[in-house]
Amino acid sequence: MSSERSSGTPNGSPQRHSLTAFIGLMMRDFRVLGRELGPFVVRIIMQPLLFLFVFTYVFPHMNQGAGSNPLASAGGVGLGTVLLPGLMAVAIMFTGITAVALPLSQEFGITREIDDRVMCPLPVAVVALEKICFGMLQSILATILVLPLAYYIPSVPVQAHVSSWWLLGAVLVLASLVAGALGLAIGANVKPQQIGLIFSIVVIPITFLGCVYYPWAYLNHIRWLQIVVLVNPIVYMSEGLRASLTPGVAHMPYPYILLALVVSFAILGKFGLDGFLKRVIS
Repeated sequence: MSSERSSGTPNGSPQRHSLTAFIGLMMRDFRVLGRELGPFVVRIIMQPLLFLFVFTYVFPHMNQGAGSNPLASAGGVGLGTVLLPGLMAVAIMFTGITAVALPLSQEFGITREIDDRVMCPLPVAVVALEKICFGMLQSILATILVLPLAYYIPSVPVQAHVSSWWLLGAVLVLASLVAGALGLAIGANVKPQQIGLIFSIVVIPITFLGCVYYPWAYLNHIRWLQIVVLVNPIVYMSEGLRASLTPGVAHMPYPYILLALVVSFAILGKFGLDGFLKRVIS
């Protein structure tokens, strides 16, 4: 009997060791996050809180539009309804980037802390995948924190309901994976001293052109811009959340949204993984 157990152990041992190592990396990251939970929450909620407070609470009480959104007036919805999915998309994107790119830039720094991670019994590519998965979990947590703000702060009630739970789940997971993959691509390919510059010339512009504050369909009067922004992954995050949370607001067909998110993840993931492997090997 003992010989049977001993003979069967080696077959499953590598898989178990790999899974244990992967979980260990995740638990280590969560432990670090737990120590910085306060700054994490403040970083997530500050921007959407101020934006919602000024544009959907202060402005309506100053009688400047009574909470209506000029872009959405034809649909009869308030600004808060349009902003709800967009601000959730911004939270996903910024959290995924900061959760992966900023720590990774430090680990690739002078101290080379990344060497400790790649010494665990896992393929180097799986270590990079763990970074993306951890960023994904943080991004999902960020949406949970932003959702009540975007729902309750606007003075005009937000007209939101989940039209499809499976679509909402798919969009959240895919969007969070895309954000983590973008964080990996930035952290693995950009020098630490240039991270701030990337936020200024890449992250902020793609946010303002990501259909966060307006539906993609309302760009039809600027046709060239409507086509150009299709390369922006935040567009599909915002539109996907609109399709699942605020179906009354114009949005893209969801099959195109899901396909675009999958393609974005594949491209950014490949670019980030190649950069990660190159930095680790060097």
